[in-house]
Amino acid sequence: MPTKSIQVKGLQKSYKQHQVLKGVDFEVEKGSIFALLGSNGAGKTTVVKILTTLLEPDGGTAVINGFDVSSKPDQVRQAISLTGQFAAVDEILTGRENLIMIARLRYLKNPRQIADDMLKRFGLTDAADRRVSAYSGGMRRRLDIALSLVGKPQIIFLDEPTTGLDPEARIEVWKIVKELADGGTTVLLTTQYLEEAEQLADRIAILHEGRIIASGTLQELKTMFPAAKVEYIEKQPSLEEIFLAIVGKKEEK
Repeated sequence: MPTKSIQVKGLQKSYKQHQVLKGVDFEVEKGSIFALLGSNGAGKTTVVKILTTLLEPDGGTAVINGFDVSSKPDQVRQAISLTGQFAAVDEILTGRENLIMIARLRYLKNPRQIADDMLKRFGLTDAADRRVSAYSGGMRRRLDIALSLVGKPQIIFLDEPTTGLDPEARIEVWKIVKELADGGTTVLLTTQYLEEAEQLADRIAILHEGRIIASGTLQELKTMFPAAKVEYIEKQPSLEEIFLAIVGKKEEK
């Protein structure tokens, strides 16, 4: 039986008079990708902050890797990593210097070798010695995720990781997320992009007005809706499909 990396039961949180979380329940299996889906203000980031020990819950329990986030925060932090909505990179430093700094902060041996390995893995070797201020949005996000993976955390939280990225950069991030899960890392992903959850997640939970209103695999969620009326129409490609097809042809030449 697969073990549970994350177990959340009855999670509650209020800000002054406003109750953001009204009893949130879900579980995440080890080595899977779990998408927490919801519109702006649904409480996704609040859930992530509680699970990553940045915020105390008002009620309920959250257990990460067997440790309660409230009573055992140090043990929880040793097992996790968080990538927020905005790239948390030092723009004055180079990509290599950012990675070396994090490796040293984690007291890891051979920080330069770790940096080189991460730069290669995330396709940043050519830009390694450039200041991050000169990086594109996609490059910054790749570096941000690389920084999160220094020290090989067992669980990674990605809070809306592709917000503001162009289609190519988004697909790059999706590829990285899939590789993480294939390597045994548990990924909890928050997003408001339906396509992102559809592409990546093993299981999806929909957070609405402070509660999980539906959860399951994509196929399980599809059964909750009435069967669509069958009509035969010519499928039109989306703008994203057109864009990527054109860019792909250009790169092949």
